[in-house]
Amino acid sequence: MPHTSLGDLAVSPVGLGVMGMSAFYTGATRDDAAAIRTIRHALDLGVTHVDTAEAYGPFVNEELLGRALRGRRDEVVLATKFGLVSHTGRPVPDGSPDGLTTAVEGSLRRLGTDHIDLYYQHRIDPTTPVEDTVGALAGLVAAGKIRYIGLSEASPDSIRRAHAVHPLAAVQTEYSLWTRDVETGVLPTLRDLGIGLVPYSPLGHGFLTGAVRSLDDLAPDDWRRTNPRFAGGNLARNLHIADEIRDVADELGATPAQVALAWLLGQGDDVAPIPGTTRLDRVEENVAAADVRLTAAQTARLDALRPAVGERHSEPDMAAIDR
Repeated sequence: MPHTSLGDLAVSPVGLGVMGMSAFYTGATRDDAAAIRTIRHALDLGVTHVDTAEAYGPFVNEELLGRALRGRRDEVVLATKFGLVSHTGRPVPDGSPDGLTTAVEGSLRRLGTDHIDLYYQHRIDPTTPVEDTVGALAGLVAAGKIRYIGLSEASPDSIRRAHAVHPLAAVQTEYSLWTRDVETGVLPTLRDLGIGLVPYSPLGHGFLTGAVRSLDDLAPDDWRRTNPRFAGGNLARNLHIADEIRDVADELGATPAQVALAWLLGQGDDVAPIPGTTRLDRVEENVAAADVRLTAAQTARLDALRPAVGERHSEPDMAAIDR
C-alpha cells in the first residue's frame, strides 16, 4: 500500500480506528477475539496506522489493541489520545501537565509498548493553556515516550498556538461527505503549517455505507439513535447523501463505503482517514478504497451534495469542539 504523510510521519492512506471494538457500537456483542483477528488482518493487508484512546471503554480499547499488536508492534504507527479521562480530579477535558504524566504511563502500560508514535490531546482543555499542554508533550518527545504530537477537534487558533511550541504531526477531526466544516478553517490552517489531517468517522457512523435507512436498522441501545443527524426525522432528510454515493458506487462497480473513502483520499495526500470496523470483510473493503478512482464528473457530483441536516454531536459534545 502507498503511504500518506502526516507531517514527517508516514502512514497507510487508509488506517483503522478501533474504538468501536470496545465501546459505543458493540454493547453486549463485544468480541475481543474477533476484534484481534480483524486488527491483525488489517496489518496483513498493509494498514500501518491504528488509532485508539484511553477514554474508549475507558481503558479497555487500549488493552485490546495492545494484545492485538503483540509481536507486531514495529509494523504500525500507534496513535492514542489523552484528556477525556481525569487523573487529577480536575474536570475533563484535562490537559494539565500533571494529568498528562499519569495518562501517558497508563497508555504505555496498556498498549504494551515503550513509546507511542502519535499522541493526541483528545479535546482542548479551556482551563489549561494549550502552550502548557504541548510544552509537557514536548518533554515526552525528548524523553522518548512519544514520537509525534497531535490535537483532536481543535480550532485554528489553538492549532497555531500549539504548533508554535512544538511541531504538530496531525490534527484529528470528523470529516466526510456529510461533515465538511473542516474545509473552511482547520484544513487551510493545517496546510499552511504542514500538518496532516486524520478524519475520524469518515463513513458518517455507518450512514454513508447505505446500511442505515431508518432507526429500525439500529439496535435499541445504539448511541446513534440520540445523535442529531439520525434523530428527529433528520435521518430521512439526509438519505439523499447516501443515495448519491450509492449511485456513484454502482457506476464504478465499487461499494458506497469505498466511494466515500475514495472521495476523502482525493482531498489531498495529507489526509489519512481511520474508518472503524469489527469485521474482516469490511477491513478488506476499506483498504481497497485506495485503488478506487473517481472521475472528475463523479467528484463534482459528490462535492455538490447538500450538507447534512443536524449537528454532528450532542449539544454537550459540541461545546468541547473547536476550542
